[in-house]
Amino acid sequence: MWEGKDMIHERLGRLRALFSEHELDALLITSTDNRRYFSGFTGSAGALLIMPQQALLLTDFRYRTQSLREAPAFERREISAKQPLTHTVAEIARELGLHCLGFEADDVSVALFEKLRDVLQEAEDAPGTALCGLTDGGVDALREVKEDAELALLRQAIAITDAALAAVLPALRPEQTERQAAWMLEGAMRERGADGISFPIIVAAGTNAALPHARPTDACLGTHQPIIIDMGASYQGYHADLTRTVVLGEPDARFWQVYQVVLDAQEHAITHIYDGIATADADALARDCIEEAGFGESFGHSLGHGVGLNVHEGPRLSARDKKTLHVGMVFSLEPGIYLPDWGGVRIEDLVLLQPTGVAVLSQAPKMPHLSYHIA
Repeated sequence: MWEGKDMIHERLGRLRALFSEHELDALLITSTDNRRYFSGFTGSAGALLIMPQQALLLTDFRYRTQSLREAPAFERREISAKQPLTHTVAEIARELGLHCLGFEADDVSVALFEKLRDVLQEAEDAPGTALCGLTDGGVDALREVKEDAELALLRQAIAITDAALAAVLPALRPEQTERQAAWMLEGAMRERGADGISFPIIVAAGTNAALPHARPTDACLGTHQPIIIDMGASYQGYHADLTRTVVLGEPDARFWQVYQVVLDAQEHAITHIYDGIATADADALARDCIEEAGFGESFGHSLGHGVGLNVHEGPRLSARDKKTLHVGMVFSLEPGIYLPDWGGVRIEDLVLLQPTGVAVLSQAPKMPHLSYHIA
């Protein structure tokens, strides 16, 4: 695993800084991405229990060997059907006299919360352990600024995605279906080293392109109409996210008008985002361009989102969010216009915020005219 002990200890130090801020004695980590980030453990089940001087990995017998290999900085406690996670946590809380246990409120279900609350309050001779939920991505926010090792994996996922798109575009034909094109893209990413896809690939042609999260259908790609392709490779846990809009055949005047507005909006955001800008202001950079062109009501989603262990993570570049962007963050810039009677255009790149501004990581060309690919 790429996560070294020093890196894990540094991450745990940042995590433990939350203890004084929220008056915690310990913190329970249950989300898959945070469990991996703070321990290095890639198994599909388990939790972390972090105390000021101890770090415990709670998982079952399937991961005895794997957990020792991937999370050497952690002491292991085994959970099972007879000794479930909730009872193990309560047992440790009583052993250590924990008064306030933090948890990821955005991840823990109501059922798990209620079970955990009940077992923590079972002791008759003690006041029990109180639960304190951390909301608004309190733990997730610690992953927003990327380390050099993370950036290397992100760059590889992005390079695989760029190369796969470049390989597939020349092979697209009007008679092919959206499903066939999506399968070609997935195969091309896997052939180039992807562990999998970051999300279900979107290939949406014609009026289907007016659906921001369209699913591939048996509709043909056709000619002279917009085709939105949204794809991303996953590589060693990290994700890419890329969108291009193309046309097989000669685009019409409406396409060029819409495409240019979206491209200008993205380029304006790229050149004007800076360290310390509010996420709402970053969103406005592109949104104002689209509104001034008369398409404001046709851009209904946020400008972008963070990308890392999760393809959709913080920061969120939204008019409603009240956060700031900082050097080291990787996020998407993906303005779009969606017209139900015609189709849509979206252009998306992943970028890295540096002290001098934004560096575009995605390298796929923005050349929507693919008429020379038609047999």
